[in-house]
Amino acid sequence: MATFIFFSILIFTIFTLTSSATPDLVRSSCQHATFPKVCIHTLSLYQGPATTPRELAQAAIKVSIARATNASQFLSGLQKEVDRREKGALKDCASQIADSVDDLRKTLSELKELKRGTFKWQMSNAKTWVSAALTNEDTCLDGFKEIEGRVRSDIKRKVINVAKVTSNALYLINRLDHP
Repeated sequence: MATFIFFSILIFTIFTLTSSATPDLVRSSCQHATFPKVCIHTLSLYQGPATTPRELAQAAIKVSIARATNASQFLSGLQKEVDRREKGALKDCASQIADSVDDLRKTLSELKELKRGTFKWQMSNAKTWVSAALTNEDTCLDGFKEIEGRVRSDIKRKVINVAKVTSNALYLINRLDHP
């Protein structure tokens, strides 16, 4: 019985170490991020392989995609709850967040295919797309500056959450220095 428990713990430990981001890499990579606590929290929970800075940057983009997709679905669900004045801002915001998702997906694709000969070009593309995603998220919030209430604060909370993880992803991408 003791042998079974020992091997079970050993297998669990090996599985955990090989299927999630390593805590030391996450901590050292996130310590100077724009939102270090958010960076550490979200990437510590990440369940894919992330044992190199490149994999960690990809994980950060995947987290951003997931959060942006969630925000997009949330915005779509609000369409029936808002008044006419909010509807236009909400529609624009939903479009901008959808654009952010597209930009982040292009970034992830680019990061997966980094090559020595085109590395600088690919990194430039990735940084441009993540920056565009951040701009879209910021622009989304601008549409609600004149609108008060629960809907506005719910949207603001969701979009700021997306912007924080996206900003951290850009930081991690900026730290990559080779393919």
